[in-house]
Amino acid sequence: MCGTCGCGEEGGVKITKPGEEHQHDHIHTHEHDHEGEKHSHTHTHSHSHDEGETHHHHHDHDKEGHHHHHEHDKELILEQDILQKNNLLAERNRGFFEAKNIRAINLVSSPGSGKTSLLERTITDMKTEIPFYIIEGDQQTLNDAERIDATGAPVVQVNTGSGCHLDASMVYRALKELDVKEDAVLVIENVGNLVCPSMFDLGESQRVVIISVTEGDDKPIKYPDMFRTSDICLINKIDLLPYVDFDVEKAKDYALRVNHHLKFFEISAKSGEGMDAWYEWLKVC
Repeated sequence: MCGTCGCGEEGGVKITKPGEEHQHDHIHTHEHDHEGEKHSHTHTHSHSHDEGETHHHHHDHDKEGHHHHHEHDKELILEQDILQKNNLLAERNRGFFEAKNIRAINLVSSPGSGKTSLLERTITDMKTEIPFYIIEGDQQTLNDAERIDATGAPVVQVNTGSGCHLDASMVYRALKELDVKEDAVLVIENVGNLVCPSMFDLGESQRVVIISVTEGDDKPIKYPDMFRTSDICLINKIDLLPYVDFDVEKAKDYALRVNHHLKFFEISAKSGEGMDAWYEWLKVC
């Protein structure tokens, strides 16, 4: 159980390349209660599973007569420990990226905003100019990784199980599978969620948040932490503006209230409108 956001990790984390569906890693986190003090152990197992085979690991230790009820304090300490550990691992990732001149972009949004469609078009249009590597984050399925694989870009899928975000450790392990070359652009497509991914530094160079015109134009003030921690805001699906009730200028104003450094691109991954400006940013930043 993640003490920061409450998401569970019971299902484990799988890291898979398209075409290697049965070769994956599992991370299992177990909490123990010894004499009233909780601590956790993380075990990593590499398996090649036959289809349908499942493995469950569970530890439950309870020393009779030692129960303490300070749940609020424990949650705060656990949250601090999780974020501190993640930040240390993120710095390790950042050092790796800098050493190999890899530009890492953390792509975040709510579900359905068009992250994968944006990546498909971007890679297809720019792959002769920019070497792309992709880490796909979803709770389940290889669907998005298979879509990216069809563009020819190297990709690895991270399935978080019941987890609602990627963290620095998942990215580090995915990098080992992906083998990113020097002078490349790494795009990390995070799990669709505007809340928890905002708290987890992955070691990225830039964070890019996408909103679509099919969502509310008040998203930036409803989910301010994500916009506060982002560098770029892509407003996608602008080809649908005549058919939806979305005020682009109002959305920008709300976003600038929480982060006056945000830079905006109005785009349509489907029609191609506005994509050239996005491509120029990718090439020079």
